[in-house]
Amino acid sequence: MDILDDIDRRLLRKLQRDATLSLDQLSDAVNLSRNACWRRIKALEADGIIAARVTLLDPDKLGLPLTVFIQIRTNAHEPGWLDRFKSATRAMPEILGVYRMSGDLDYLIRARVADMADYDRLYQRLISRVPLYDVSASFVMEGIKDTTELPL
Repeated sequence: MDILDDIDRRLLRKLQRDATLSLDQLSDAVNLSRNACWRRIKALEADGIIAARVTLLDPDKLGLPLTVFIQIRTNAHEPGWLDRFKSATRAMPEILGVYRMSGDLDYLIRARVADMADYDRLYQRLISRVPLYDVSASFVMEGIKDTTELPL
């Protein structure tokens, strides 16, 4: 069963592209009254479909032009190690995403740094906080697509 109708999808598409749109602009775009539009937005928030409204920043203009994907393999698979790993990665603001993976790779980390020296500082801090078996990094040469918009 589909939880979203066509109006919800149109509303969410608009909000994903520009969360600063006024209620009047949104209601006009989805052909609803202002109050009906507001109620739908509140329901989508209450249901957790709208998880947050954020401002996206340009990392290049903030001196963080280098994206790095860090591949982690570990020989420690006990809960205590995982708790330390989670705590360490969550405390590092350069780390934007951490994913537990299937297959040969245990974890994949996505980070933004200023340059190679900045990456090395991140790496040194990470390995000082939690033991890792194998760490390798891949640096993004060109960003082709990077979006926060989910397909609706």
